[in-house]
Amino acid sequence: MDYQGQQEQEDEVYGGDLPEEAYMESDFDSSADADAAAAAADDKAKELENMKKRLQEIEEQAGALRELQAKVEKEIGGAAPEDSTGASAAQAEKEEVDSRSIYVGNVDYACTPEEVQQHFQSCGTVNRVTILTDKYGQPKGFAYVEFVEVEAVQNALLLNESELHGRQLKVSAKRTNIPGMKQYRGRRPNPYFGSGRPFMPGPPFYSPYSYGRVPRFRRPMRYRPY
Repeated sequence: MDYQGQQEQEDEVYGGDLPEEAYMESDFDSSADADAAAAAADDKAKELENMKKRLQEIEEQAGALRELQAKVEKEIGGAAPEDSTGASAAQAEKEEVDSRSIYVGNVDYACTPEEVQQHFQSCGTVNRVTILTDKYGQPKGFAYVEFVEVEAVQNALLLNESELHGRQLKVSAKRTNIPGMKQYRGRRPNPYFGSGRPFMPGPPFYSPYSYGRVPRFRRPMRYRPY
């Protein structure tokens, strides 16, 4: 009796009859949560697939860049020995030509290559005569004579200080210029400094006036009677 009264009192407090268990279970639907979880899993799978594709593209680009770099390095490495070989061959050829050539200085400005060739014809077979000119086409006063034989250079040196057009020639063997190096030329002595004599100070000079004072020159006054 007491138990039934207590249960009825509790039902009145909570607003009437309690719902049945079957009705409460029918209100809860778990299919929506399952669909959401499946959609999230699909999104993650797609994102992972996209990341894999991007990584594969990056690796392909890096491989192409490595191949291009290796190709460029191979071309540069293959061209450098050829250039060095060609430069050494050109330098050797120039040295061989210079060994058969002479320098002729103090050449008259009106002298022609034919006249220079005739002057050195007795030394050997002249292959070429070059008279240097400036940018205006005027002769610089010296020339180079190239012979066919190397022995002709020694014969040409015997014509040093010989005259051509009334001028004394300066004949010497031509030297080979090395690229990137200049011939050292000593400095000309300064006639106003470094004459070789030690510096000797002169006698001291004393001013007739005291220190800091300068004589004051006054203008002479004219006589004015009025």
